[in-house]
Amino acid sequence: MFRYRSKDLANRITEKLKEMDLNLRLMHVCGTHQDTVVRYGLDEMLKEVGVELRPGPGCPVCVTTAHEIDIAVSLAQRGVVVTTFGDMFRVPGSNLSLADAKAKGCDVRVVYSISDAVSIAEKLNKEVVFFAIGFETTAPATAATILSGVPENFSVLSAHRLIPPAMEFLLKMGEIRIDGFINPGHVSTIIGEKAYEFISERYKIPQVIAGFEPLDVLFAVYMIANMVKRGEATVENEYRRVVRPYGNERAKRLIEEVFEPCDCVWRGFPVVNGSCLKLKEEFSEYDAERRFEDELKEVEAREAREARARGGEEASGKKGCICGEILRGISTPQDCELFGKVCTPSRPVGPCMVSREGSCNIEFRYRRGRL
Repeated sequence: MFRYRSKDLANRITEKLKEMDLNLRLMHVCGTHQDTVVRYGLDEMLKEVGVELRPGPGCPVCVTTAHEIDIAVSLAQRGVVVTTFGDMFRVPGSNLSLADAKAKGCDVRVVYSISDAVSIAEKLNKEVVFFAIGFETTAPATAATILSGVPENFSVLSAHRLIPPAMEFLLKMGEIRIDGFINPGHVSTIIGEKAYEFISERYKIPQVIAGFEPLDVLFAVYMIANMVKRGEATVENEYRRVVRPYGNERAKRLIEEVFEPCDCVWRGFPVVNGSCLKLKEEFSEYDAERRFEDELKEVEAREAREARARGGEEASGKKGCICGEILRGISTPQDCELFGKVCTPSRPVGPCMVSREGSCNIEFRYRRGRL
């Protein structure tokens, strides 16, 4: 591990970058990369050599919408046992978080895996829902569990999302200049290098898949800079010790067997085509939204009323919260007037402060002394 944290090698890479006379803005879409970048001060180091690093929508908890949380809360209020991961527990919906619902007497349980949720369903004589979040990395586990057979009282509220469509959407939106992408290591172990090629082909933008150590990130930046200097736009793989060209074929087959892509909203984004995963028709009996369709009509009606009151605009979060802009890379945590004052990890206003993969949480943990 320590060879990926060599100060000497880091200095050699930054010296090479300095010689290139760069003016680049790069985006990564991975919460773990943001943790590495801020923890080791790579963003400040790279600014000195003409490279700006911006985090994008790389936190699965953060991009889950208030609407999806409202559905989970509504189910809990109707007597359903709702299970989910710890990071999701405290993320605010339109009015309540799942933690708030539990405080009001609802049965909400934090689990470490979907298998834990199935075990709970096997022991209870009531409906149990697993609130499934995450990108391509966690979707195979959900698919494998459903295929292996689950109790009749178990269903899934799927908030699984796909990274490449969101990356393309950022380029289509054109809100900020993006000169290259540092692609996520965890997601890429599943989908492989080839899954990103269409982005470089359509938008002529270089991409590098990177690991999570400081030198992984720095060398990925160096690889992108070299592509820019050569006038090339392809997908390169710095993380070859783990990521293969076609990824994990078995995991991809599991996803394809159980799920199908659908259009959906991401927090801070409008509808992103083909970016979410919903259960296929043959597995609809395990789809919580279909199973509890009648019970959830009230949620839909309330949100429709609120949307009309906003003039049809999508809700972006609590007043003053700019998590949506941070997830799109157009703002930073320091741009938010709530950051470190009203909004802290112990009293979060938005999801980017809740999750340990969120940009605000990371910024607060490693640089709060500068507030």
